[in-house]
Amino acid sequence: VDKDALDTQVRDRKIQEAAEKAWNEEFANEMKQNDKIICMLEEQRKNYIRNINKDITEFWKNFQTPETRREFDLYDPQALKKDVPARISDNDPRCTISGLQKFMGEDLNYNQRMKLQKEQSREWYLQQQSEWKNALARQKFADDLCDKSRIELDQRMMEEQRREEANRRAVCVATKDFNRIQAAEVAERKKVEKYNKIKDDMDEISNLIQGDFLSENPEQAVSSFGRHRVIPDRWKGMSPEQLMAIRSSQKEQVLEKLRQKQEEHRKEAEWDRQSILAAKAQLILERQHQRQNREHRRALDNINAELSHEQKSKNIYLKEEEYSNVPTAQFYAQFNTTSR
Repeated sequence: VDKDALDTQVRDRKIQEAAEKAWNEEFANEMKQNDKIICMLEEQRKNYIRNINKDITEFWKNFQTPETRREFDLYDPQALKKDVPARISDNDPRCTISGLQKFMGEDLNYNQRMKLQKEQSREWYLQQQSEWKNALARQKFADDLCDKSRIELDQRMMEEQRREEANRRAVCVATKDFNRIQAAEVAERKKVEKYNKIKDDMDEISNLIQGDFLSENPEQAVSSFGRHRVIPDRWKGMSPEQLMAIRSSQKEQVLEKLRQKQEEHRKEAEWDRQSILAAKAQLILERQHQRQNREHRRALDNINAELSHEQKSKNIYLKEEEYSNVPTAQFYAQFNTTSR
């Protein structure tokens, strides 16, 4: 193992990791700063929107109250309290055309009223124009601030990218030099390995040619655990004595197989003879059982016939006794009833 090369790789790796760590930390700090700037801009935008909404609300409150609307008299909650007669005098401003209280040619304050309306319209227009200019100025200021922040952020990102590209180029140059040195070392190592492999192959060929394997020495197959055991990958076959012993054992096995077959045939014949004798004995027993059943049934038939004959004789005797004990009138009445 080339320890110096490995130490150099470890040192270069540590330097690369330290550079990457420093770059990551710097990038993280830049990201934090950018996040702060974005948060500040977002807060300024929210404040600006809040101020605009506040100004609009104040404008509505001060200059666009419900009392200034033309149709306020239709939904004025104090209308009944403020109600007055339809016409107080000829100069009553409530005497409109729809009220039929003042007709064409009777409006003596027309010029003054129109002048006041024009002045009021002009004041409203100037005020709205001023507020619109102020809103545009605030919007332009916020846009300029946002553009400046974006430009500054873009410049920082470009500088960060340039530094990153410079670091990457330096890492690529260092990596290229390291790879060139590694390639030279690998080429030299392969050359040495090839020389050693050729030398080992030549030694192996010489050992094989001069060894016991190709010369087929039977002693090489003897195991170190005893001469009765062999090494399978070195065994060259059995000796004539071993072959004779195997053939003798096979002949003995053949004779033993024949003897076992003869013994099996004898046992099968004896088993068949015993089966035949058992079948004959079973047949004799069945015939004897059938004969006993016939004799028993015949005896039962005789007993039943004797009992039937005795029962008939007893019935006849009982009827004769019944007829002999009945009076004559009852006998005739019973006889007539039986006849009908």
